[in-house]
Amino acid sequence: MTTTPNQTPKTQEMLLNMGPQHPSTHGVLRMVLTLEGKKIIDCSLIIGYLHRGIEKTLENRSFLGGIRYMDNADYLSPMLNEIAYVGAVEQLMSLEPPRRAQYIRLLVGEMQRIASHLVAVGTYLLDLGAFTPVLWTFRDREGILSLFEALGGSRFNVNYMRVGGVLHDFPKGWLKECEVFLDTLEKNMAELEVLITGNEIFEARTQGVGYISPEQAIAYGLTGPNLRASGTYWDLRVNRPYMAYREVPVQMQVRQEGDCFARYKVRIQEIYESIRLCRTVLDQLPGGPIGARTPIALRPPRGETYFAIEGSKGELGVYLVSDGSEYPWRAKLRGPSFVNLQILPELLRGHTISDEIAIMGSMDFVLGEVDR
Repeated sequence: MTTTPNQTPKTQEMLLNMGPQHPSTHGVLRMVLTLEGKKIIDCSLIIGYLHRGIEKTLENRSFLGGIRYMDNADYLSPMLNEIAYVGAVEQLMSLEPPRRAQYIRLLVGEMQRIASHLVAVGTYLLDLGAFTPVLWTFRDREGILSLFEALGGSRFNVNYMRVGGVLHDFPKGWLKECEVFLDTLEKNMAELEVLITGNEIFEARTQGVGYISPEQAIAYGLTGPNLRASGTYWDLRVNRPYMAYREVPVQMQVRQEGDCFARYKVRIQEIYESIRLCRTVLDQLPGGPIGARTPIALRPPRGETYFAIEGSKGELGVYLVSDGSEYPWRAKLRGPSFVNLQILPELLRGHTISDEIAIMGSMDFVLGEVDR
């Protein structure tokens, strides 16, 4: 700050690098902030530090071999990534999975949505200075990962989906364990809300901060909880139902405030809704095969397709082009984290650095899905 006699103080602008090692960036994201004092004047996002190369990897793997690599995109939602990928291959082949396989996908997909939202809420509160919530949310996420391990053999990179169905049916006692876990989770969620929702410090940091209007959200292509928190009724499970969602209706969770608190609250509400959907599947799970008969070497006919699902962070789409061989000629992912990230500079202008942490954490992006 510089001053001269009889003049008001003038603040000089300063460039500040935040990331790519900052813990609150949730990955290797670099932000170049232009500051005037502690006020953010401008922001430039710099990505590309992770270099996953997933799309080119998919083009050099067979259609079956690519399933496992989808786990690495949004690594907090591997099951949902796999569902989007096999759905695109099945659409290329005009293949409809059996009803039981579709219900199994719905169940594990909603459990994965819960796990992703738990990480989003827990790490968000950690960013804002609260340590207990992240311990509680990761404890409940561990229960989901243990069920995935019993089902597919792996906790994290599950590799459970298959073109035409799933890898294994439920092992003995798994459904009962899942039911018990859902009951425990619902009780734990009530305790978590007592700890967070209504906390005056949390409300002061999030209410009225980082407002996104419905028009802004649509213009920037936002999807998922970030869009629904701004009062826009759009959920692919409802508006364009796919697979078992045609039979199991989803109650869309929407709020009108459009701020950081609303985005947090939508994710909490969606956890409860996913618990309800999982219980519906447990009650209505049909019998029959878990997969359609497919050749060992998949060669979808020539053509192109785009298949999208409602991922934990928004519209997760897979675009595939087949030339009739065992390998995709072209693979392209529509990662919601990448699209949702572009509104961040617009949201940060005029806010302070402390608000920056609250706004960025409320967007819930994963850099593995940004640097595909």
